[in-house]
Amino acid sequence: MTDRDTAFDKYFYTKQSNFYDAVYAAVKQIPAGKVATYGQIAALAGNQKAARAVGNALHKNPDEKGIPCYRVVNAKGELSGAFVFGGIYVQRDRLREDGVEVINMRVDLSEYQWDGI
Repeated sequence: MTDRDTAFDKYFYTKQSNFYDAVYAAVKQIPAGKVATYGQIAALAGNQKAARAVGNALHKNPDEKGIPCYRVVNAKGELSGAFVFGGIYVQRDRLREDGVEVINMRVDLSEYQWDGI
């Protein structure tokens, strides 16, 4: 590994870490009874085109209790089939505990989407 590679790696991982931290901060703001979309969180984190990266960050959520990643759904209101803390049924149950109605593994965004941006 060259010095240049090391500098790039440091830059890349620092940039990724900063984005993940921004994602976690945004998700922490979603109130109980509301959901946000991956794209919405990406915009709040500073890169509206990084919805997939939001999913990656949430998959690596370091604080399950403090960062309610289960409140993030896709642009159609669908739950995540790969919800990291127990699967789609756990995500559904947690949302229902928050007071969010989930029908056919989908949330009505017109009723439950957080207006955080």
